[in-house]
Amino acid sequence: MTIPSARRAMLAAPAERTRDFRGSALRLVKLLVPQRGPAIAVIMLGVAGVAIGVIGPRILGHATDLLFNGVIGRELPAGLTKEQAVAAARARGDTTFADLLSGMNVVPGHGVDFGAVARTLALALGLYLLAALFVWVQARLLVVVVQRTMAALRADVENKIHRLPLSYFDSRQRGEVLSRVTNDIDNISSSVSMTINQLMSAVLTVIAVLVMMLTISPLLTALTVITVPLSLWVTRWIARRSQRLFVAQWRNTGRLNAHIEETYSGFTIVKTFGHQAAARQRFAELNGEVFQSSFAAQFFSGLVSPATMFIGNLSYVAVAVVGGLQVATGQITLGSIQAFVQYVRQFNQPLTQIAGMYNTMQSGVASAERVFELLDTAEETPDPPRRLDIRSGRVEFDHVSFSYRPGTPVIEDLSLTAEPGSTVAIVGPTGAGKTTLVNLLMRFYDVDSGRIRIDGVDISTVSRESLRSSIGMVLQDTWLFGGTIYDNIAYGRPDAGEEDVITAARAAHVDRFVHTLPDGYATRVSDDGGSISAGEKQLITIARAFLARPALLVLDEATSSVDTRTELLIQHAMNVLRRDRTSFIIAHRLSTIRDADLILVMDGGRIVERGSHEDLMARHGRYWEMTQA
Repeated sequence: MTIPSARRAMLAAPAERTRDFRGSALRLVKLLVPQRGPAIAVIMLGVAGVAIGVIGPRILGHATDLLFNGVIGRELPAGLTKEQAVAAARARGDTTFADLLSGMNVVPGHGVDFGAVARTLALALGLYLLAALFVWVQARLLVVVVQRTMAALRADVENKIHRLPLSYFDSRQRGEVLSRVTNDIDNISSSVSMTINQLMSAVLTVIAVLVMMLTISPLLTALTVITVPLSLWVTRWIARRSQRLFVAQWRNTGRLNAHIEETYSGFTIVKTFGHQAAARQRFAELNGEVFQSSFAAQFFSGLVSPATMFIGNLSYVAVAVVGGLQVATGQITLGSIQAFVQYVRQFNQPLTQIAGMYNTMQSGVASAERVFELLDTAEETPDPPRRLDIRSGRVEFDHVSFSYRPGTPVIEDLSLTAEPGSTVAIVGPTGAGKTTLVNLLMRFYDVDSGRIRIDGVDISTVSRESLRSSIGMVLQDTWLFGGTIYDNIAYGRPDAGEEDVITAARAAHVDRFVHTLPDGYATRVSDDGGSISAGEKQLITIARAFLARPALLVLDEATSSVDTRTELLIQHAMNVLRRDRTSFIIAHRLSTIRDADLILVMDGGRIVERGSHEDLMARHGRYWEMTQA
């Protein structure tokens, strides 16, 4: 539909909302509630997998103790007890060895028990395999949870789009809206999947490892944990500064998609006016903005991981030094310190992982905000359940006023009556309000004041579906979907039979050119026309209106893309279509409107003249001036 000049002024990108990271993140989590059954299973499997995984280092530490005890025990004289061996070492002045020996479970004269070592390693291997199985099942269930949630979110967005008023789409670029429906939801899907999997695993691992470390050495645990607040502070400091960068990244991505969609949709116009260089330049500018914002967001948030890793390594060094001294003094066994060092790695790795995950989380929440903004947009006012039943087709505009923007009226105090079965032609300069009048009749917009009645029924008191299904429209801007010519005509009445479709095609003179095509009615077409001309596309939309058998008919510059010869061919068909139907015609061609029962001349949102063609010509007023021009 052509956008009137009054509406062009309001085409601007929507103002960005204040960013609410926590609120959007919580709302994103609430989307998972319908999948709470599988989600709980994911959590339980995660707990089991982590619990088994953290026991592994302790078991491997026990295997190390068995080997070390066997090596030392083999060097000691048989027949002695451990206490006697310790006393003998102290007697000869070897205090360090005595301290080490006192902390070991050694049997003098006994070597390595390889059977016990093998059983211990087999137990560790079995537990690791079981943990891997739990992780695999958890990952599969997580995919189910996330994809079902995203499917529900896409369905919510799709349903929301059908409930949004036309003004929402008039005030936004189509590509920007498409970016929210496609790119942003895809980004949410990948972000949620990665975040849940890694975040839950990391948190559970930190808790489990912390418990295991406390059972080995509270002192070493304190040395490990003391660096955590510093890591959290660094993460928070970086995250706050990278949040706005992710918002800019996805905003710029939407602008780039909008430019691409507009350029490709109007590629013929771009080439016709030689604007390829300008289009490429604009693409380069927008692409550069996406690159700059994406690079800055990823680079700045990427600092989290190395920063937290560096801080974690400080605690690792401290544990290695203090733990070595404790082993030497017999306060802890070699296997225990080996296990503890592994736990330190396991403890620091999730913290670094959580920190590094921040860029994914922020990117996902930034996309979620854009989708939630769409879902929170004010919808059309609810439809009353009453259905419109048109009997005669009398249409009344009673003191109607309307404006797209407050303070800028487009229609002012307009009144008119279209008698049943009559044809009303609406003429006037561009921006006079002709198409707006049709938009109000179809309830694409609701009037600011006044009433529009059909057969005495206020159209605001009936459902939009029943109103629009009773009105057939042929617009200046043709629209065909990707399908066959037959399917595009049948779109007007999906339950129509083949004979009805062919009859409508013949009435609109589509049949005459379809037979020149190799595949006839099975020829595939799309909105860009493909193998058919603009005039032939218009004829298909007219045939669609024929098939719909509407009670009212609206023709908005319906013959503007049809040549003079074709227009003459369809004049009779249009007369047949308008027979016994109240019709509104918006046109500039004199041949299209001269036979109308009533001609309305509009200017500045008002009707300045009305009457038949002969009456208006005799007045030598505005209509006469238009015909002379």
